[in-house]
Amino acid sequence: MICTFTLFHSFIFFLYLLISTPSRASLFSGIETGDLEKKGDLFPQILRDEAVARLHELGKVSDASEYLERTFLSPATTRAIDLIRKWMEDAGLRTWVDEMGNVHGRVEGANANTEALLIGSHMDTVIDAGKFDGALGIVSAISALKVMHVNGNLQNLRRPVEVIAFCDEEGVRFQTTFLGSGAIAGILSATTLEIPDKKNVTIKDVLKENSIEATEESLLKLKYDPKSVWGYVELHIEQGPVLEQVGFPLGVVKGIAGQTRLKVTVKGSQGHAGTVPMSMRQDPMVAAAEQIVLMESLCKHPEEYLSYGGHCSDSSTKSLSSSLVCTVGEISTWPSASNVIPGQVTYTVDIRAIDDLGREAVIYDLSNRIYQICDKRSVSCLIEHKHDAGAVICDSELSSQLKSAAYSALKRMEDDIQDEVPILMSGAGHDAMAMSRLTKVAMLFVRCRGGISHSPQEDVLDNDIWAAGLATLSFLENL
Repeated sequence: MICTFTLFHSFIFFLYLLISTPSRASLFSGIETGDLEKKGDLFPQILRDEAVARLHELGKVSDASEYLERTFLSPATTRAIDLIRKWMEDAGLRTWVDEMGNVHGRVEGANANTEALLIGSHMDTVIDAGKFDGALGIVSAISALKVMHVNGNLQNLRRPVEVIAFCDEEGVRFQTTFLGSGAIAGILSATTLEIPDKKNVTIKDVLKENSIEATEESLLKLKYDPKSVWGYVELHIEQGPVLEQVGFPLGVVKGIAGQTRLKVTVKGSQGHAGTVPMSMRQDPMVAAAEQIVLMESLCKHPEEYLSYGGHCSDSSTKSLSSSLVCTVGEISTWPSASNVIPGQVTYTVDIRAIDDLGREAVIYDLSNRIYQICDKRSVSCLIEHKHDAGAVICDSELSSQLKSAAYSALKRMEDDIQDEVPILMSGAGHDAMAMSRLTKVAMLFVRCRGGISHSPQEDVLDNDIWAAGLATLSFLENL
């Protein structure tokens, strides 16, 4: 396989940001909240106080008692749907829930027949989640529109605006992401409905439990007409440390890394842990362990692997090494007993990179090496592709408008802003990836403490939530 790379798609831009942006005290760090409120017209009661309270309230809506968990159309998600819909109506929006469980809130504005702006994020979570991932984008959009509603400006919007709380972005339950945004974008195939969870319950079954009869025809009806959509904007926590390091609460996203999820099943010979000699074992556990360590080495040093056999040039693989990340996040064994040599081991692989060709080269090489290890150890291997999403470059014009809105908001909160709003890449997947198949997209990142996400320690400063809401408001006012 031959692959080519460009510097544009590498993280050299990302590194440039870290080098070129001077270290500085965090924006707002030396300002008292009271000083900000004196500036007027910043709407702290709605954009900060109420938004923060709503994020904490939504963060308590969980299927687990000890931690936060909301997966596709679970009982907690149903409660979250009711809560989000109530907040949308409070902002003056017309609301409905579609046949995939997405929550919509729409206002037609002054020109109901023109293309609509879609804005939103996801309401599902990972297991043992933080309360800001996904939820912040939903709440900030609703809060900004509520300010316009309270001020009597909602109907003055130059185009329709529709907030969407997507039902499933994380893909925790069914190991397939973007169920909600994929349906809206028209990229969700009918076969997706037959995907089972660990209990062999399919997506179609879950929809039926919620009184939704899902068919190929119903999926087609969910797809938006591209001619009716002007663009999609998503606000999201950064889930990384860059904004905190450069001292800015907001940053504009230039692009999103492509992602592949694999499921690897290794089958061997199940046996007694005390009676089968080591030399006679066909142990899938040690084969899987060797494969996982090999994957880590390949992803840390792709130039030592992909250049082998002429797959890629050294310069190409070195550029890939700046953005490539690989993770085994789940592993299971059967029968999973301490005194039994496993008969089967299954694990997941998550591979991400800015360059799609580079990611494909990694998957090609890794798959070959996994099969080689299985042959060497006399076990069988099956590699299934569970998810593939290409890298996305955000629309330059829409991103420029977001950047201006962010700068305007920060300028209103703190007059002395000399640096530009940072621009960075996203290694995490977002609903904007699916929506890019429907329309132009842009994203705004919000600083999170320590860059921590997918964890109960995930946190965002109250004033950063305020800044995010004010930036969203500025963007809407200047559509």
